Amino acid sequence: MPEPGRGHHNRVYTVVKPRDTKNTLKRLWHYLSEHKIRLFTVLILVAATSALTLVGPYLIGKAIDDYITPHDLTGLFHLLLVMAVVYALTSLFTWLQSYTMINISQTTVRNLRKDAFDKLQVLPVGFFDTKPHGDVISRLTNDIDLINNALSTSLTQIFSSIITLLGTISLMLWLSPLLTLVSMVTVPIMFITTSIITKHTRRYFSEQQKALGTLDGFIEENISGQKVVKAFVRETEEIERFENTNAELKNIGIKAQIYSGIIGPLMNVLNNMGFAIVAGVGGWLAVQHIITVGTIAVFINYTRQFTRPLNELANQINTIQSAIAGAERLFEIMDEMTDPADNLDAIELTDVKGDVEFQNVSFSYKPGEPILKNISFHAYSGQTIALVGPTGAGKTTIVNLLMRFYDIDSGNIFIDGYDIKQITRSSLRSSLGIVLQDTYLFSESIMDNIRYGRLDASDDEVKAAARLANAEQFILSLPDGYDTVLSEDGGDLSQGQRQLLAIARAILADPAILILDEATSNVDTRTEQHIQEAMLKLMEGRTSFVIAHRLSTIRKADVILVINDGQIIERGNHAHLLKQRGFYHNLYMSQFTNIRNLTNAI
Repeated sequence: MPEPGRGHHNRVYTVVKPRDTKNTLKRLWHYLSEHKIRLFTVLILVAATSALTLVGPYLIGKAIDDYITPHDLTGLFHLLLVMAVVYALTSLFTWLQSYTMINISQTTVRNLRKDAFDKLQVLPVGFFDTKPHGDVISRLTNDIDLINNALSTSLTQIFSSIITLLGTISLMLWLSPLLTLVSMVTVPIMFITTSIITKHTRRYFSEQQKALGTLDGFIEENISGQKVVKAFVRETEEIERFENTNAELKNIGIKAQIYSGIIGPLMNVLNNMGFAIVAGVGGWLAVQHIITVGTIAVFINYTRQFTRPLNELANQINTIQSAIAGAERLFEIMDEMTDPADNLDAIELTDVKGDVEFQNVSFSYKPGEPILKNISFHAYSGQTIALVGPTGAGKTTIVNLLMRFYDIDSGNIFIDGYDIKQITRSSLRSSLGIVLQDTYLFSESIMDNIRYGRLDASDDEVKAAARLANAEQFILSLPDGYDTVLSEDGGDLSQGQRQLLAIARAILADPAILILDEATSNVDTRTEQHIQEAMLKLMEGRTSFVIAHRLSTIRKADVILVINDGQIIERGNHAHLLKQRGFYHNLYMSQFTNIRNLTNAI
């Protein structure tokens, strides 16, 4: 596994096994239950709307039998006024229930989104090192939108369908048990057909969401790496890879939509069959004077109203299945293991002197593949410790363990004599300042980006930190100076300028222990010299850990730890290690020779 911070891109998206629908619905209800009163109001409105919907067809039958057939125009006019009021109230109640339900759904998804984002803030660094960022973003956007769509429309339609179904059956039985039995002929066929089709729809909709997350991840990665794509002229290959991923999403989407689209036409066919049967049998019963023509009209309307809830339930299955799949994916993030909680007796680290000790520390990202093997060293307060060695040797891992981004497998790490597992994470990390090789800046002003190191810092303190990091010169050259708002990740600045801002941010934090992970790797030689001068001032009285590939930058370090294959193979200061003529000597001389050869070539 690559060291965190060195770039970890993983495009392997496994298909998730079938999930627990019952548990997912129970967890969604936990969020909905906060709105019990409003949900009850919606239920009352739905019941009233459904009742009025049932009254309408009955009034039509009454109009035929009592007023149209006897030619009673006055009575018909009065009945038409009653029908107008009924349909007006139906529309009003429908609007009220939609308005209320939309408020409930928006509040619910807001809480879901908040809880999911809050969870991201407490997940360990290892989660972000191994999970595709695009897929995580998709879960907090696309999947939550699916839940929102289901809650805002499907829930009320389900309530309405159930109430309408029960009310329709009751009235049909009251009017004519025989005709009711006849109208039920197609119902078993509907249920059987729906159950067969929905076995496939949920699986395909779940796979569709996975494929969409894959595509989002690919696009996010491609946009972030556009300079690399163009530099290596890989546009054609990237287009081809996108087309393959996009085609996979298309194929899964087609299957999902085909299966779900079959339901509507099949229900229409069965509905028309039901109408024909009711009309035929009802006509015969009317000829036999068993029922009236108005009753046939009522039954035809009720048959439509009886099948309409079934159709709506069938149509909502697609939305519901997608929402369940999205909710399950969202809850996967919420179920991720967080960092172990601080011990109950954990202390707050204050007045940090900066004494750091590693005792026989071993660590592996994957079981059986050790990255560090029995690392032991003691960094006394105020010392500068340089970590050197080939890529992948474990230098950054040492820093990650000191920050408790990961917990060690065995051994102990002490700060000022306290085991870091006995220190609260917040106070531990507040005592450490870190500048990574891969600088990250927010889409805020330069002032705010530097102030991120200490939020209560004044403008003057921010500017002082920028001057110490030699960043003020280029900041003042920008149109809005310190108020210049950066694009995403500071993309409108050079690598060196972004690095200077990150260093200024660390300076402002004023940490007791300073960590510089290739902090000057992206700046030119002249700027590096200025930064080195600033860093020497900053390091005074602080324990500093410096990771550097350019060995010329760490010659003044108090102790240099040479790490190879997860072990400290040499230690000492620059002069001492050169005299040993070992690994460090060879590494240093190879760099010196390369620089000399390059100079001669120029």
